[in-house]
Order: sequence, then structure tokens, then C-alpha cells
Amino acid sequence: MNLTEGILLHAVGAFSAALCYTPQKKTVSWSWQTFWLAQAAVCWLLLPIVVAVLTIPELLTVLREAPADAMGKSFALGALYGVGGTAFGLAIRYVGFSLTYAVSVGLSCVLGTLLPPLYHGTLMTTLAEAGGAWIGWGVVVGTAGIAFCGLAGVAKEKDLIRGNNLFQFDVRKGLPLCILAGVLSACYSFALDQGQPIAEVAERHGAGSFQGNVIYLFSNTGAFLVTCLYCVHLHRKHRSFAEYRLLTTAEPSNRRRLGWNYLLACLTGCMWYTQFFFYGLGHVRMGNYKFSSWAIHMIMLVAISLIIGLLMKEWSGVRRPTLVALYVALLTLVASVLLLTYGNYLGTV
Repeated sequence: MNLTEGILLHAVGAFSAALCYTPQKKTVSWSWQTFWLAQAAVCWLLLPIVVAVLTIPELLTVLREAPADAMGKSFALGALYGVGGTAFGLAIRYVGFSLTYAVSVGLSCVLGTLLPPLYHGTLMTTLAEAGGAWIGWGVVVGTAGIAFCGLAGVAKEKDLIRGNNLFQFDVRKGLPLCILAGVLSACYSFALDQGQPIAEVAERHGAGSFQGNVIYLFSNTGAFLVTCLYCVHLHRKHRSFAEYRLLTTAEPSNRRRLGWNYLLACLTGCMWYTQFFFYGLGHVRMGNYKFSSWAIHMIMLVAISLIIGLLMKEWSGVRRPTLVALYVALLTLVASVLLLTYGNYLGTV
């Protein structure tokens, strides 16, 4: 196993994840449900099929030989992940992005990393080993780093908003949604774990490092089903189905604008899927402690998001203590990745 390659591939996936939702800011005259369903159709329905066809040899044979219970579990856990994503979006409405990110991603990092080995009964044995202990500390430090990110984000909002209430803060509604989002988002890691028998069949048929792409046929479509049902409900409630086609009957500039919206939704979907395409390539290179892939991905995602925010001057104008908290968070996240990497190294020697 090439651990260095695995870490770099995880970094590429995390970079794509950090950027994937930025195109949404440039859409025009689309409601949230219109954009969300359009991009979900790309990343959770279309691309899993296309990429599996292109990278999994003898795909139909693989699907016939794969265990039905693994398919069902991966699909069901993916559906729970879809519920978690919706809860994440709703939580932001009540407690803001920073607090939602700190609680939800922190929980997802811990649970998504530890649940699979706990389910298989190998967690305590693994953590008792030298490399496993470093993995455990890496998860702890990474969770602390994500919490520091949340504190820095809350301070940033206070510095920049300066008393203007840009959203209706309601911790009684928002905090339970944050917890729900974190717990259910971790189910995606569990969905990949439970779909591993499908990947093993694909490996026997020559899929090699691309074996994980076959799991996304089930985990992602589960997420898409739940998301589709919720978006359709919102469309019916707000009578917004026409947004998919309404601008095509207007003036030429509006037709181009509608096409631009679809292009941005496709870009978001492609970048979201790209993160787990590279996640899968990195995962198979992580050796004995590959269950730590989820923690590495989530921690790198948070760290890269912060760095991109700094480069885009999103933190300009904040007070010095806020910047200090941000830098402490970044250093903590970097330290956690180093701990996780060293633990994985010990598992390969």
C-alpha cells in the first residue's frame, strides 16, 4: 500500500468537497430546492451510474454476484445520509453556518470513523495497538480542531455582523438539527463500509483501485431518493416546479441565464462526486487502518475550507483574537492529520 499516495488522494477529494457548493452563490432566480435537486441528480444519480459503467469491468456480472444484503444496507444508510444533509441545511437557518459546521462535522468525524470498527468488534483491539492509538488521538485532536473552527466562525460572525440579525437564531431548534445532521451524515461512512462486499466482488473482476465506485450505485441513490422526495414536497408547497423551464420562454438573456444555472448545478454535482471518487482511490491505499479515511477526509475538508476562506479574504475585517482562534484551529487540524498519517504508517510497517 502506498500511504503517501493515499493521503494525497484524500487531499484532492477534500479540496473538491471544500469548493463544491460555491457555484450555488452564482445561480439566479432559482429556489433552494430547484438547485439542490438539479445538483443531486448529477452527483447522486447520474455520475454513480456513468462512472461505474466506465470503471467496473463486467458490471452486470458484479451486480448479479454481489450480496443483496450489502446492497440493501448501503442504500438504506445512504438514505439516512440524505436526511442528514437536509437537517444540515435547516440547522444553518437557526444557528448559522459556523456552529452548524462545528457540531455536525465534529460528530460526523468521530462517529463516521469509529462506528465501522465498533460494529465489526475490532475497535478496542485496534486502538490498543501502537498505530491504532495514534489514530485514536488523531480523531480526538481533529475533533478539537473542528470545535475551534466553530468558535472562530462564531467570533467572525459577531465581528462582521455587528449586531445585525441576518438569521433568526434559535438554539432550541438549531442544536437538535445539528446533532441529527452529524449523526446521520456519519451514516455515509457506514454505508461505504457495509457496501464493501460489493467492492470485493468488483475487485475479483478486475476493478482494482476503482472497486469502491460500485458502492456509490447504492449509497448515493439512497441519498438521492430522500432528497428528491423532500425537494418535490417543497416544490409542491411553494409551486416552484416551473423554475426548471420558465426562463426558456423569456427573452434570450434569460434563456442563457437558465442554461448557466444548469451548468452551475452540474459543476456542483461533479465536484461533490469527485470528492468520493478520490476518497475511494485513497481509501484502498490506507493499509490496516483504512477506517481512518473518514476522519482524514473530514479534517482535511475543514482545514482546506478555512484556507480557501483566508485566500478569498472572507476573514478580512475581523478582530485579532478571532484570527488567533482561526490559526489555532488550523494548526490543530494539521496536527491531527499528522497523527492520523503516522498511525497509518505504523500500520503498514
